[in-house]
Amino acid sequence: MRRFNRAVLAAVTLSTGLSALSAVPAQAYGAQRPLGIGNCTATACHFDVPAGTYDVKVLLGGEAASSTSVTGETRRALLPETAAPAGERVARSFTVNVRTPEGEPTGPTGTPGLDLVLGGSAPALADIKVTPARHARQIFLVGDSTVCDQPGDPYSGWGQQLPQYLRKGVSVANYADSGESTVTYLADSRLWATVQPQIRPGDLVLIQLAHNDKTTDEATYRANLETLVAGVREKGGRPVLVTPIVRRWFNADGTLNNGTALLVNGLGVDHPAVIRSVAAAEDVPLIDLTAKTKALVESLGVEASKALYLYNEKRDNTHTSVHGATVYADLVRDELAALHLVPQGLVRVG
Repeated sequence: MRRFNRAVLAAVTLSTGLSALSAVPAQAYGAQRPLGIGNCTATACHFDVPAGTYDVKVLLGGEAASSTSVTGETRRALLPETAAPAGERVARSFTVNVRTPEGEPTGPTGTPGLDLVLGGSAPALADIKVTPARHARQIFLVGDSTVCDQPGDPYSGWGQQLPQYLRKGVSVANYADSGESTVTYLADSRLWATVQPQIRPGDLVLIQLAHNDKTTDEATYRANLETLVAGVREKGGRPVLVTPIVRRWFNADGTLNNGTALLVNGLGVDHPAVIRSVAAAEDVPLIDLTAKTKALVESLGVEASKALYLYNEKRDNTHTSVHGATVYADLVRDELAALHLVPQGLVRVG
């Protein structure tokens, strides 16, 4: 799959609120000036911090009723829209990964430091505090364009939406990249060779690669998955194999029981079946996203399922909209909890 939009996220237009001035640059990590509200304007915050993992605590609310969400870096959803009654304050926390490049590993460098954008129907930020995360669990994502931090609307990968479903103490390091297969992901030094050295004991590594393995034979595909699993375990991490999201390709009877929808390549390689087989043989946890998304898309039907993908915008039945990516990230969140891969207290519900 091709990368459709490489435009850097446009600068946010700032309006009335905390300050009409540009955000005051924070001092570098370790300096005395606190990383707080002084680094924010009405709708955005910028913190001059190096690459790393940071805990963010926000205090939401104002004199009027408010409803605030937080995104950051390359359009990552970090906090779902949260309501605060008039005159009340609501505290929320999350953990965020700051890296370079800040989005796709083969994409633009992005803006140094941590950038957050306030959204929602009536955003109101009363206070914020950013501190280095000392003991955060990391979830690395290895995948393609259906998973990655897409740089521009209307595209979104499910990995881009996953952070909002996790609480402080878990961060998502999304190293998925558009157009990658198991072959290219292992071969490109910006990808697996960059991810593997960062894996620490106990870190999760979710692997969803299939959409671009169109010419990969079964033996090679299986061997590549086994290589990724072994590489995670070598570092003490916990590999999790994820079957690919379905393509929205209906049969006349309203089912998705065909090779295009279910990721069977031109050589007859049934990618989800191979992933299930490797997971069983290697005793690796499996998130069967193919089965989950197939059931959901079929239940919605031909018309309603268009909103999950970019059919209306691009006649695209492979890539997801923000709505679709959010729904699919919710499915992943449910599986992480059901498989006890993330402690219950670190999963955000509702």
